[in-house]
Amino acid sequence: MEFTKGHGTGNDFVILPDPDGALDLTPGLVAALCDRRRGIGADGVLRVVRSAKHPDSAALAGEAEWFMDYWNADGSYAEMCGNGARVFVRYLLDMGLATGLDTGLDTGLAAPDGAALPVATRSGVVRARVNGDTIAVEMRRPRLYDGSTAALGGLTLAGTAVDVGNPHLVCPLPVGLDLGGLDLTRAPDVDPAVFPAGVNVEFTVPGAPVEGADEHVLMRVYERGSAETLSCGTGTCAVAAVALRDAGRDTGVVAVDVPGGRVTVTVTEDACWLAGPAVLVATGTVTPTALRTTGPA
Repeated sequence: MEFTKGHGTGNDFVILPDPDGALDLTPGLVAALCDRRRGIGADGVLRVVRSAKHPDSAALAGEAEWFMDYWNADGSYAEMCGNGARVFVRYLLDMGLATGLDTGLDTGLAAPDGAALPVATRSGVVRARVNGDTIAVEMRRPRLYDGSTAALGGLTLAGTAVDVGNPHLVCPLPVGLDLGGLDLTRAPDVDPAVFPAGVNVEFTVPGAPVEGADEHVLMRVYERGSAETLSCGTGTCAVAAVALRDAGRDTGVVAVDVPGGRVTVTVTEDACWLAGPAVLVATGTVTPTALRTTGPA
């Protein structure tokens, strides 16, 4: 089975080319591929399949040729992955599959420059813009909808529930609490009544001013289905929206530093753009029968 390995600010993925949807991809195989000792190792799997060939995206085939079939490292599905979408687009470009690339679209106020490419996801069709080494993906404007808490290592931290096509809980740390000192080796405890399908939990502290950004935030994240990751694209969008709200702004540009690097989030009146690097680092073949099955078949 052919694969490519890629990452966006350290959020890494195994990319599987499967244009006709013929691959028998199971939760067990996904978990085995993502195993960092017995498999390739990744935060998730991106299957590259034509929208018309997958039941979850067939209705979107008229809008986007390619479907990002994204799986978490534990073999569960996710609705959307911002860094995954950027890596997915890098793969389409490098493999010559980006036939829907449109270089004549008006970017609109505050939207990144560059050619545009639609990608189907379980959260709908998103647009990506390509400008050299930077890939920006347009997602829905984050919706702040509730307050809740996360319990971690004896701490109970207040946060804001945010919908970015998938669920997030953004918890700014109290003054004096060290972001790097948080123990994220286990999942934070959250309210299942607020998050019945689980939630990605972001912990943040303010950063020093950054030129060209209205706000600057440092973030760590525990992703449902993947544990702590070096970056979470939709999570940075959720964090940016909360930071802007707390600063009394509805729109703006936020620099978000994650352990894997920096991304720039632009929140407009009707969308959210996530921009940063997306890199492919290796290609090869893997023998599925040699992988240790780490989940259900």
